[in-house]
Amino acid sequence: MTNWDAVSHVRGESWFVDDMAAPEGALHAAVLSSPSACGRIAELDLEPARGFPGVRGVLAAGDVPGENQIGSTVMDEELLADGRVNYAGQPVALVIAETAEAARRAARRIRMRIEGLPAVFDAREAHAKGMLIGPVRTFSLGDVEKAWEACDIVVSGRVESGAQEHLYLETQAAFALPAEDGGVRIVSSTQSPGSVQRIAARVLGVPMNRVEVEVWRLGGAFGGKESQATPWAVLAALAAFRLKAPVKLVLNRREDMRMTGKRHPYSSDFKIGLAADGRIIAYDAMFYQNAGAAADLSPAILERTLFHATGAYFVPNVRASGASCRTNLPPSTAFRGFGAPQAAFVMESAIYAAAHEAGVHPSEIQRKNLLRTGDELPYGMKVENGQARRSWRAAESVYGLDAMRRDAEAFNREHSLEKKGLAVLPVCFGICFTTAFLNQAGALVHVYVDGSVGVSAGAVEMGQGASVKIRETAARVFSLHPDCVGMEHPGTGRVAGMSPTAASVSADLNGHAVRIACEAILARLKEFAAEKLGAACPDDIAFRDEIVLAEGEVTNWTWRELVAQAYFNRINLSAQAHYATPGIFFDRETEKGRPFAYHVFGTAIVQATVDCLRGTYRIDAVKVAHDFGESLDPLIDRGQVEGGIVQGIGWMTVEEASWAEDGGFATDSLSTYKIPDIHFAPRSLDVHFLEGSKNPPGLFHSKGVGEPPFLYGIGAYFAVWSAMRAFKKDLAPVFSAPLTPEKVLLRLCGCPA
Repeated sequence: MTNWDAVSHVRGESWFVDDMAAPEGALHAAVLSSPSACGRIAELDLEPARGFPGVRGVLAAGDVPGENQIGSTVMDEELLADGRVNYAGQPVALVIAETAEAARRAARRIRMRIEGLPAVFDAREAHAKGMLIGPVRTFSLGDVEKAWEACDIVVSGRVESGAQEHLYLETQAAFALPAEDGGVRIVSSTQSPGSVQRIAARVLGVPMNRVEVEVWRLGGAFGGKESQATPWAVLAALAAFRLKAPVKLVLNRREDMRMTGKRHPYSSDFKIGLAADGRIIAYDAMFYQNAGAAADLSPAILERTLFHATGAYFVPNVRASGASCRTNLPPSTAFRGFGAPQAAFVMESAIYAAAHEAGVHPSEIQRKNLLRTGDELPYGMKVENGQARRSWRAAESVYGLDAMRRDAEAFNREHSLEKKGLAVLPVCFGICFTTAFLNQAGALVHVYVDGSVGVSAGAVEMGQGASVKIRETAARVFSLHPDCVGMEHPGTGRVAGMSPTAASVSADLNGHAVRIACEAILARLKEFAAEKLGAACPDDIAFRDEIVLAEGEVTNWTWRELVAQAYFNRINLSAQAHYATPGIFFDRETEKGRPFAYHVFGTAIVQATVDCLRGTYRIDAVKVAHDFGESLDPLIDRGQVEGGIVQGIGWMTVEEASWAEDGGFATDSLSTYKIPDIHFAPRSLDVHFLEGSKNPPGLFHSKGVGEPPFLYGIGAYFAVWSAMRAFKKDLAPVFSAPLTPEKVLLRLCGCPA
C-alpha cells in the first residue's frame, strides 16, 4: 500500500505549519519566558518592547479576555505567568511584530525583575514537603506483608530513570487567523485538536463553535504535542484575537527545548521476594514521579505506571504506589509509553537484583513468571488471549537464544578488554486510554458522484501511518483501491470532540468509526442495487475490486456506475459515525476494573559489546518477536517497532537531560543533548511477526503498535550491564538510567556515578 505522506516527504512537497503562505499583513509572535525557576514578578515593564521598530503588540496576563488557564486535567497552569513564576522557561509575555526576528529582539528589551524563592527540583524532596499534584495512589493484589514470610529470597533497591527530550523534527508551531464572527481559526501542530479548541475558547472567553482547529500533519510528536502544543496555539490565537490579524508562532529549536516538558524523571524503590525455584511471590514498589510545576498529564501518566507495575509477569502479591510530585521544572508530559517504560525499568531492575542475589541469569526468573491467559493483574483485569509465553518461545527459536549465549561466552573468553552482554526483555502493554471517556471517535465519510471517497476522522498523521490504515479501512469496506480514498486533514469543524492521537489507539478508534460510516453507506447501496438488479435481498449484493456482484455473479455495473445511479435516485452517499470502545471501565475508588481493550505482547533479545577500557559500547543486535495481531500494514508496523526500539535505547543509554542549578535546561541543543544516530543504532534489528495472534477488539484483528516497542529499548541497559559483569564479576548492580559511557567507565573503575 502506498504511504502518500512518505512520497510527499521525499519530494519535499509536504506542508507543515511554517510552510503556510502567510497572507498580507500576517504577523509573527515571540515569547518572553522566565529565566528563574521560582519567584515573584517584582517588575514587568513592557514599554521598551512596544517601542521597538515593527512591533504591533505586546501582551501579558492582564490582556487575556477569558480565563488565564490552560490546565487540562488540573486547573493549575497559567497561559501567561501572573505575579509568580514556577519554572525557568514559563511564558510571561508575548510580543507580536512584523517579523519573527523583530519579535524576538523586542522581547529581549522587556525589563523583568523576579524576586527569587526557594525552588525544588527533586521528586523525593517535593514528596517529603507534601508538594503533590494529587493523593498517593496504590494498586494491590493479594497480601504483600504476609507474603514476605513465604519468600526464600528478598531483595530491595532504588531505581532512577531520567527525563527524555522529544526532539521531534518540527518544533512547536501554530498559525491563527481572526474570523468574521469574532472567533479564530487555528492551524496547529498538535496531537489534540479538541483540547486546543476547548482551551482556546476558555482563554478567549468565546464558545467553542467560534474556535476552529485544523491539523495538516505533524513533523513528529512522540507525545510532546499531546498537551504541550496547546499553549503555543492558544498564544497565537490570543494575539490574532486581540490584534485582528493573522499571527504565526513558531519556536526555534533552543526555545522548544528550554520551554517544553520532557518524559517524567522517576525515582523509585522496590522490594521483591522469590521462592527458591525462582517464582516471584511478592513485589512492592513506590514511584516518585517528577511532574514539574503543573499537572499537565502527570496524573494519567502515573496511573499507567501503576497499571504496568508488574510488566509482563504474574505476581500473586503486589503493592504498587505512586506519588505525582510538584517541582520547579517545566511540566513533564506525555512521551511514548506514557509512564509504562518507567514501571518496566523498575520491575526489570528488581528481577536483575534478585537474579544477582540468587546467582542465576535474569532470564531464568523472567521466563518462569511470564503471564498466562487468565492471570489476574493488580488492577483486577485478567489476561485475555495472552501471548507472553508464545512470544518468548518464538524469540528463543527464531533467533537461537541458546546459540547467542554460547557465542557471547566464547567471545568473552577470548577477549580481555571487550565483553559481550545479552539481555531478554518481555513486554505486556495495555491498549486504551485509561481515562475511559477518551476512548471514542467520530468520522464523516462522503462518496462522491465519480465514485471517489472522502474520509474525515480525528486521527492526526505524525509519521505513524494512521492515515494509511484509515484509508485502507475505507478501501476494504468498499472493495476499492486505496488510491480511490482521500483523507481530509483532521479538523474540529468536521469531527467534534476528538480525542488526542495517542495511546496507540488512534487507528482502532478512528478506523472503527470510519468502518461503521462506510458500512452505513454500503448498506444503502446494497439495498438500491438489489432493487435495480433484481436480487432477492441486499445481502445478495457484493463488491469485488470495484465490480458489483449479484447473487455471486458479475454484473455489468461498476462501482462508479452504481454510485452515479444512486446519486440520481437521491440515495444518501454520506454518513457520520461514532465508535466507543466497548466493555472498558475502571473504578478509582477500588482501583479495580477492565481498563484495556486488549494487551500487546512481545519479547526482545538484545546484545551489546562494551569496551571496558574506555567505557564505550555498541548495541550489536535487537531481535524481536512481536504480537501485531493481524497487521493492517506490515511495512508501517515494522517501522514503528524499529523506531520505538531505537528511541527506547536512547532513553536508556545516551540521552542525558540535565538542568542547571537555577533550573534552566542545560542540554538545550544538539551539541549538548545526544540522541541515537545511524552509527549508534543496532547493527542488526530484526522483527518477527508473531503468527496466529487474533484480536477481535482491534481494527480487522490488528493491534496498536506505536508505544509497546519502546519498552524493548530497556533491554539495552541490561545487555550493557551483563557485559560489564562479564568483565568485573563482583560488580554490584546499580540502576540509574541513562547508562552513559561515562557512567560505565566510572562504575567499572569502582567510582560512584
